[in-house]
Amino acid sequence: MNVKLILTLLTVLAISNATAQTYPKLDDEFQLKQLIPPTGKVRMVLDTDTYNEVDDQFALAYAVLSPEKIDLQAVYAAPFKNHRSESPGDGMEKSYLEILKLLKMLGKSSDGFAFRGSDRYLGDVNKPIHSEAALDLIKKAMASSPDDPLYVVPVGCITNIASAILIEPKIIENIVVVWLGGNSLDWPHQREFNLAQDVVAAQVVFNSGVPFVILPTRPVISHFHTTIPELKYYLEGKNELSDYLYNIVVEYSGGRTAWSKVIWDVTGVAWLVNPNWLPTDVVHSPILTDQVTYSIDKSRHFMRMANSVNRDAIFKDLFEKLVK
Repeated sequence: MNVKLILTLLTVLAISNATAQTYPKLDDEFQLKQLIPPTGKVRMVLDTDTYNEVDDQFALAYAVLSPEKIDLQAVYAAPFKNHRSESPGDGMEKSYLEILKLLKMLGKSSDGFAFRGSDRYLGDVNKPIHSEAALDLIKKAMASSPDDPLYVVPVGCITNIASAILIEPKIIENIVVVWLGGNSLDWPHQREFNLAQDVVAAQVVFNSGVPFVILPTRPVISHFHTTIPELKYYLEGKNELSDYLYNIVVEYSGGRTAWSKVIWDVTGVAWLVNPNWLPTDVVHSPILTDQVTYSIDKSRHFMRMANSVNRDAIFKDLFEKLVK
């Protein structure tokens, strides 16, 4: 057996679990229409591991404070596991409590708006996780239409969205997923935090054919940096929310000097506020293997992937809205 054949078999095995589900078939014309960057106001839900770092907090505030472009209809807490949580479920619960804290500062009620997500990673495509978040997403998606899709913006692992698709595959006709996750197609691996936490969930979303926009962390969104002096100048002392955002970054820095922080998750919201700030290319959806790499197959469905980020324009808009 030659090496090429072995690699082909490995690729097939890598996606076998994630293709066990049957999804509605969306033709190329439909895919491309749904993937046209929006120009008007859109309905959106945000799926966030809010306590994971300090960038999700900025993203949630930005979404709420951008009503001219975004009708934010719900916020879902996503699971995560790192040094700030003891387990995926603990990370989800801490994220949910952080969402409540931020909504209070923003003067927005959490009733019927903030939902707990999965307390674990997917692991098995035959066992979707019936969380509050997944079920609410299904409800909102089924009330939408292809002509007025619901934009789903996950900025953590994609467990809640994958579970919703597995529970009710028809929702892929009525939603567009905009995900901060993975790296570029030609990056040597996809062991990026959001993707690598729940590879099976990511495989489900890639293989479902849902209209999908990816903002790759490297080498694109990794350029979306800010510094303590910049945040101090624009945010400190302006209001309760801006002080909170400034202070959590200062605390996260641990007193390091010559240090900057990527505020990753803001970009998921920014693409809906102004897609020109994050130009995208139409590409074929890659196959995500169990080896956490992309395998390119140009017979696959279309998706969009960002190729650059206008760092200054996004931060200008963000800062202006935070201190109004």
